[in-house]
Amino acid sequence: MTTSEWPLWEVFVRSRRGLSHTHAGSLHAPDAEMALRNARDLYTRRSEGVSIWVVPSSAITASSPDERDPFFEPAADKPYRHPTFYEVPEGVQHL
Repeated sequence: MTTSEWPLWEVFVRSRRGLSHTHAGSLHAPDAEMALRNARDLYTRRSEGVSIWVVPSSAITASSPDERDPFFEPAADKPYRHPTFYEVPEGVQHL
């Protein structure tokens, strides 16, 4: 297998404890271990990260930007999703 045939991996880096992982970029590697090592060398050169995730690009399913409005439109027929649907009983102190 040549380098042009290696699978594409997406790299996510967490810069500090307590923060979320964020997408840092992509790279090609023959397997997960090599992808992790290459991601470390490529995306955390200056000690920017405390954790790295590598995920095969083929394993990621994403929504289409063209479907943004209907896909993310809130469901108006489900009022129970909004806090105004519920009444807080008297005497409840910490809700």
